[in-house]
Amino acid sequence: MSVITTERQGDIFVITSNNPPVNALGAAVRQGLDAAMDELAGDESLKAAVIRCEGRTFFAGADITEFGKAPVGPDLRQVIDKIEASDKPVVAAIHGTALGGGCEVALGCHYRIAIPSAVIGTPEVKLGLLPGAGGTQRIPRLAGVALALQMNAIGDPIPAAKAKEAGLIDRLATEGQLAEDAIAFAREIAYARPLPRASEKQAKPDPQAIEDFKAKNARRFKGFDAPAANIACVEAATRLPFEEGMAFERQEFMKLMMGVQSAAQRHIFFAERKAAKIDDVPEDTKLREIRKVGVIGAGTMGGGISMNFLSAGIPVTIVEMQQDALDRGTGVMRKNYEGSAAKGRIKPEAVEKAMGLLTPTLSLDDLADCDLIIEAVYENMEVKKELFGKLDAIAKPGAILASNTSYLNIDEIASATSRPGDVVGMHFFSPANVMKLLEVVRGAKTAKDVLATVMAIGKRIKKVPVVSGVCPGFIGNRMLSQRQQAANAMLMQGATPQQIDKVHTDFGMPMGPFQMSDLAGVDIGWHRDESRIESIRDALCAEGRWGQKKQAGFYDYDENRRPSPSPRVAEIIEEFRAKSGNDKRDTSDEEIVERTLYPMVNEGAKILAEGMAQRASDIDVVWIYGYGWPVYRGGPMFWANTEGLAKIVAGLEKHGYEVAPLLKEKAEKGERFA
Repeated sequence: MSVITTERQGDIFVITSNNPPVNALGAAVRQGLDAAMDELAGDESLKAAVIRCEGRTFFAGADITEFGKAPVGPDLRQVIDKIEASDKPVVAAIHGTALGGGCEVALGCHYRIAIPSAVIGTPEVKLGLLPGAGGTQRIPRLAGVALALQMNAIGDPIPAAKAKEAGLIDRLATEGQLAEDAIAFAREIAYARPLPRASEKQAKPDPQAIEDFKAKNARRFKGFDAPAANIACVEAATRLPFEEGMAFERQEFMKLMMGVQSAAQRHIFFAERKAAKIDDVPEDTKLREIRKVGVIGAGTMGGGISMNFLSAGIPVTIVEMQQDALDRGTGVMRKNYEGSAAKGRIKPEAVEKAMGLLTPTLSLDDLADCDLIIEAVYENMEVKKELFGKLDAIAKPGAILASNTSYLNIDEIASATSRPGDVVGMHFFSPANVMKLLEVVRGAKTAKDVLATVMAIGKRIKKVPVVSGVCPGFIGNRMLSQRQQAANAMLMQGATPQQIDKVHTDFGMPMGPFQMSDLAGVDIGWHRDESRIESIRDALCAEGRWGQKKQAGFYDYDENRRPSPSPRVAEIIEEFRAKSGNDKRDTSDEEIVERTLYPMVNEGAKILAEGMAQRASDIDVVWIYGYGWPVYRGGPMFWANTEGLAKIVAGLEKHGYEVAPLLKEKAEKGERFA
């Protein structure tokens, strides 16, 4: 059966796409639309056409599986140009999402009608691209520069009502009767002339809007190529005729398409989807039902974890040992929700709805009816084993027992129970109600249905779950420790915290090793013995320099938590360097990259060889969503491919590292991480 079908409703020609799941604009769809337009042109009895889609959405974009393959004609621009050139009016009937190429098809039609729940947009910038079939040229010509910048350079879709107000949509249909309303609309405008064509309009220049937009989003766009290209194309629409604007758009599209950044962003797009698949767990594995969740610990992490489930409409019972800690924790949760409501991120009524699903308690026994229990207590093995022993006696049969540990051995924790198959790691990242990564740690005896259920619930609470095996620090923190060790060692040789951090932020990280330490707390894991000063960190902690919370860590902080270099820290570092006998020398930015980032890649290769991660792309997903690795660099393993594995190996050997056998083997064979 063809993905494009046609039928006549009197003198109205209805062209329908049915290409599940999202009516992607693959070759068969483009060919079908092209043929349908020829059929419309060749039949004098037809006076107008409607283009609509079956299923849950209008065309939701290009078929990205075609990227990198030999092109199959006609290309989308040719199809859209043919639609727009029709001497009979064509109406786009939009439901669901009209995104990317789907939005461009709609804009190539003469008229657009949409149901109120529909959205329209050009999100290509999120894949390091720009809309390459006229999106940067038609939107500013129809709706002005300001909206075009927002849609193209940021990529967030807009609702149908806003699109109608802006002139991108001509009419709103009644929910449930789009097809009928679209046909009636087509009959109404069948003889209207001249036909409105976006290509025949000229966008009004608005240089101030462009400058304001650049200034407002400078931080967001830092390091990315695609937003600037999108902005340039929108600006071109204000000064060039349509065909010249289209040529400029195509030129900029090809630059991005052939560049490393778009390849990196497309890599992560697919990697995120691959991460959800577990090699030895069938996709039809029956999941355990999660109707109620228990969380132990109402601190920053426990409260954040709870908010994820409450926001998804899942009741939570939260346990603390002391009433004041419980009250403080639930108060912070409410404050966070109210802050989101004040910023318009959620509706005010959502605050009470979420908090209404929360049951605070001081008794572990109140977790007896929970389907999933997550502990977020002090990072100490004996504390966790004692707690899991208690949960073993309290939790109902079939309940999943999860630890939020960031480092400890899940198998040892599970050994404290009589049901190790029900035990799993669920490592959330701070702040847990914001950060998207969820490291799902699979113990030696974790049941397959437990693993599948936790992966599914992770997606339900809008996280990106990635499976890790059991090893110290799992995937993310195990690699992070390599960076931290190298950064600390370089302090002893003359590098400063600010120099090392700047190399990382220039690379695209949100913060460097020492900024991260100050944010998390320099005192995390400290032995608390002020008489035992064995490292720079010990010295900082002994002086109460615990990070941002104390307005002093590796940096000094003002009342607004703005950092500045600390003379006292410079003295401490110099004292330790002198004691160690290390000569002070200049450290280049290149050396900092080689000694902090290359060892992470090396550790990633070990993680792969040990089977602690299923695939290299899973490691990339962990670092993108858990640690802020710049998405335009594609994660550490993808970045290593772009640098060249031989270069990574040479850098490691130069600085005395033992190179992981897998990394060395791939470099010698000229291979890449898959």
